[in-house]
Amino acid sequence: MKDRLKVSLLVWNLSANDGIIRASLLSEALRKLNYEVEVLGFLFDQPLYTAVPSDLPIYSVTGGKYPEFFKPVAQLLNKIDGDFIYAIKPQPASFGLALLKKLFSRLPVILDIDDWELSWYGGDDWQYYPTPKQLARDLLKKEGALRRPDHPLYLQWMEKLISKADAVTVHTSFLQKRFGGIIVPNGKNISLFDPERYDAEISRTRFNLSGYRILMFPGAPRPYKGLEDVLIALDYLNEPDLRLVIVGGSPYDDYDQQLIQRWGHWIIQLPRCSVQMMPEIVSSAHIIVVPQRDSPETRAQFPLKLTDGMAMAKPILSTRVGDIPEILGDTGYLVDPSSPEQLAQKIQWIFQNLDAANAQGVQARKRCIEHYSIDTMAAILSDVLVELN
Repeated sequence: MKDRLKVSLLVWNLSANDGIIRASLLSEALRKLNYEVEVLGFLFDQPLYTAVPSDLPIYSVTGGKYPEFFKPVAQLLNKIDGDFIYAIKPQPASFGLALLKKLFSRLPVILDIDDWELSWYGGDDWQYYPTPKQLARDLLKKEGALRRPDHPLYLQWMEKLISKADAVTVHTSFLQKRFGGIIVPNGKNISLFDPERYDAEISRTRFNLSGYRILMFPGAPRPYKGLEDVLIALDYLNEPDLRLVIVGGSPYDDYDQQLIQRWGHWIIQLPRCSVQMMPEIVSSAHIIVVPQRDSPETRAQFPLKLTDGMAMAKPILSTRVGDIPEILGDTGYLVDPSSPEQLAQKIQWIFQNLDAANAQGVQARKRCIEHYSIDTMAAILSDVLVELN
């Protein structure tokens, strides 16, 4: 009998946040339970995603397109040696790989679903009915669509195989209603994200934010995340000391540059940073903004930026989308999605009542400790793994 059981977490794309952050949170919770953890996955034309804990053991191979992709798949299959396989996302290169390994090893497979992958392609409305000529092109041409391992056709196939997993974990009620499984929320390391360790004014000085009232979005801008609504709200308010601070930038496209071209006078952009540095950056904010728009993609999501702000006891301004009202409870401030006027009113109210808003932030941290900590994740995962043992 081994002293410690091992969990192999499979992430299909280690080059972007396509599951690696969720895997790192699950890894932290599993290590609290004294499991040995390894993360395995593919790098696609880019290095390892930067916002990854430095102590996370990661094994990577170079990804690619079919049919060349089968060679690194075989490499990774041979490296999986955990007692449990934990696939992040129902992608062929994670869940598909896990099911292949299960065929030969009988190892139990857990599937974690942290997004509705097909929602990016139209959800249930997406269909693939090619002509014979189009099918040949998609399969055989160098840039053929079906040579991509994340093509939506393969995602459809993976969704039909979800019942083959021995257990399923999700992180929102939307995903639970759609796919079943047990909710394992995105936890936060509340010892690392501890406002008592930082002085907000000192942090603002360090990051050249002194003299401004800071609305912070600690993540990558995308159109569905609603930053345009915040910037329009700042246009309405037209108060010269207000700034929207974006931490990082878009690794996907030039959307952040589009925002800067139109609203650069309101925006301060900080570079992407390590997990260890993020608490100090968040400490410099007056308000954390998470202005999600309402779409199939956002209804499935658990924005990590919420727990960044909650753990750091910051006033949080967000929208009534998906699980956000449930996550915040009565500890944040909510407006309707795509409502710049409501955002402007609430921003003004928070700054006029900043002591009360900061007290609300203290309650948000208490809620985060109770419901959204790594310890909470660990307790739920313990039950999942015991069932499979």
